Amino acid sequence: MSERTRWIRAAGVAFALVAAGSAPGAAQGWIEPGVNRGGFAVARVRSEVQVRILGRVARVEVTEWFENRGARLAEGEYLYPLAGEAVFEGFSLWQGETELRGEIMDADRARDIYEEIVRRRADPALIELAGLGLVRARVFPIQPGETRKVSLRYTQLLDRAGGALQLRYAGGVPASQAGAGEHPRSGSDDAPTIFRVVVDDADTFLEPFSPTHPLAVERGDERMHVSVDGDVFGRMAVFLPLAGDAVGLSVATHRPVGEDGYFMLTLSPGRASGDVQPRDITVVMDVSGSMSGEKIEQAKAALHQLLGTLSPDDRFRLLSFSGAVSAHDSDWSSPRGRGLARARSWVDGLVADGGTNIEAALREAFRLESPRDRLPVVLFLTDGLPSVGSESPEELAGIAETGAGRARVFAFGMGHDVNTRLLDRLGEAGRGDTDYVEPGENVERAFSLLAAKIQHPVLTDLRLSGGPIELDEVYPVRIPDVFAGEELVLFGRFGGDGQSQLTVSGEREGRLLDFSTEAIFPETSEANAYIPRLWASRKLGHLERQVWTEGMSEELTEQIRDVALRYGLPSRFTSYLVQEPDFVALDAGGAGSGGRTTGGRVGFALPGLAMSMKADPSALGARNTAPTTGADAVAAAASARRMRSMASSLELAAAEDEIMQAALEKASEALPRDAVAGRVFEQRDDVWVDVAHREDARIVKLAPYGRAWFDLVAMLPEVEAALRAHESVVIAGAELSVEIGAGGADSLGTDELRRLVDGFRGDRPGR
Repeated sequence: MSERTRWIRAAGVAFALVAAGSAPGAAQGWIEPGVNRGGFAVARVRSEVQVRILGRVARVEVTEWFENRGARLAEGEYLYPLAGEAVFEGFSLWQGETELRGEIMDADRARDIYEEIVRRRADPALIELAGLGLVRARVFPIQPGETRKVSLRYTQLLDRAGGALQLRYAGGVPASQAGAGEHPRSGSDDAPTIFRVVVDDADTFLEPFSPTHPLAVERGDERMHVSVDGDVFGRMAVFLPLAGDAVGLSVATHRPVGEDGYFMLTLSPGRASGDVQPRDITVVMDVSGSMSGEKIEQAKAALHQLLGTLSPDDRFRLLSFSGAVSAHDSDWSSPRGRGLARARSWVDGLVADGGTNIEAALREAFRLESPRDRLPVVLFLTDGLPSVGSESPEELAGIAETGAGRARVFAFGMGHDVNTRLLDRLGEAGRGDTDYVEPGENVERAFSLLAAKIQHPVLTDLRLSGGPIELDEVYPVRIPDVFAGEELVLFGRFGGDGQSQLTVSGEREGRLLDFSTEAIFPETSEANAYIPRLWASRKLGHLERQVWTEGMSEELTEQIRDVALRYGLPSRFTSYLVQEPDFVALDAGGAGSGGRTTGGRVGFALPGLAMSMKADPSALGARNTAPTTGADAVAAAASARRMRSMASSLELAAAEDEIMQAALEKASEALPRDAVAGRVFEQRDDVWVDVAHREDARIVKLAPYGRAWFDLVAMLPEVEAALRAHESVVIAGAELSVEIGAGGADSLGTDELRRLVDGFRGDRPGR
């Protein structure tokens, strides 16, 4: 077997995707200096990637420019990682007009090189390249001040991902040449990277999407032009759903050794066509006194926009409520003829005044039923708490849950004086959603975005099945409807391996439809390593929503903590974020406990939120109630909504940063603090210590960049971000902590590593 063939079979995908805070130092290929070359100052200044796709074949050309910013002649090796299993029809590497003699190495040989560079530079950024192949070529000397261009050309066969093709690209190599010291680090590389894809036979594909990077798409001249909206950092995946059925199914999988796998299923309905399901839309708008002024004017403008999106076959009802309910008409209205003109006149006449009778509004909203061939949608907008009729969130939620029937309910909470438990349950009851509009935000924009989204329903009442593979823990739990022009992304777990069929069943205009695709579910695979954290984000958002809709419990506390720690995610409900004497656990009634510790650990409360790492049943109570009104309750409910709808690793990174920064702002400044992937560390002497670490916990100490250090990353990917951020660090696990520092073990046996992993993760469900 040739070296090239061995590489083709062995090259994998990235071991890990962008961890929070790691992306800014990423680049493409890089020039590595010789071991004894001090003062190396070759910097990448620009990269361009051009991909041409015809059928299943992608021809890739990478062009990079490097500048010698030092005062002496520079020499080194050009290193370039290659993601995905590629079939090379042709391969060339050029520097200017001169062809370089390079070699292609399989993933095992490449791993040794990556690890040697990590040890030598004491920079762990390269650990994310584990599992990738490598191209290596000696570059010609670069004179001081000179810029050299390197071009790499290769061809690869795109993987099938269910009913889609998947393009992978490795863009997360650190710029080792960026600094001027002996061991330059990756943080100073800000050179731009341009990534463009041209797809021939564009009609063969539905709209492409990426779970890792934002895309810009243009169609014309039977071609499709796809570009990354911004620089390419980290591992990139682009899916091209094949056109054919009205709904395209794309499947991607990831499976660590010895665990159940993870999958991502994307439903792509394509562009809107004339064959869409007619809708019955009911709008329920709060016009109580608190809506006066700018809010009522924005809400009226939003209603006018919604009326403009109605199709001739739709029907609508307009309801307003304050102390009582007022209806535009007692029955359904049609947008044909003078129906719209009368409705617009009614909207213009709305005046904000009186109390808030949510009970009467809900009962009237669900009074009329819709036939099976129509999709009923209820849009409910309020800015306050009930003051007339029933004021019980439980009773009001019950009215919605029993009365919604087939209706899709989308709730909008304006401002902070709303009950998050009630509004979240409204959205959950009707397979819809709940959105929160902060004070000063324009409700017209949020309302119009939803109106555009639900304009063309394609498939409703969805169900997912598979066989012989077993599917488990699919999020969202209640699969929402599919609308034209917008992908629906599901994440879940699977057991077993081999080829299996996935089927999505749903209804359109009262008719049952099935869409199926075949996919390979592997016994083990490092590909698509972004999937587990996105799945965990969905699960975490679901659990946090349960806090608002069902109340806190000890079991729910442990599940949230376990998922957050296992996948390195921040949570507003778990005290591993902050442990401060002035952040205290709530008692069963929701009041502060006066600095008392619970279960031997200090709890904390972000304003309005509280939880301890190990809940004391006497303090927590059977159902500790989280605050459901106010700014902090709205912020937490909105955060949970964001996490349970996560579909992109960049979205996840942004959400993590927001939550962690909020936690750090509320922490004491007595010691330097740093937030990394759902954990907060404080600097004690020269060691960064996880605030969740207990002084009495057992510690396993490992040497930095030794064999055991690399094995730890491979077996516990959730610690990778912390190891990148700090060389001397203590990371807390469930039953033990891991310390990285001088004097630690350089290697561990297989059984010792397994015990370390088991002790770090513990054996509770969800870990």
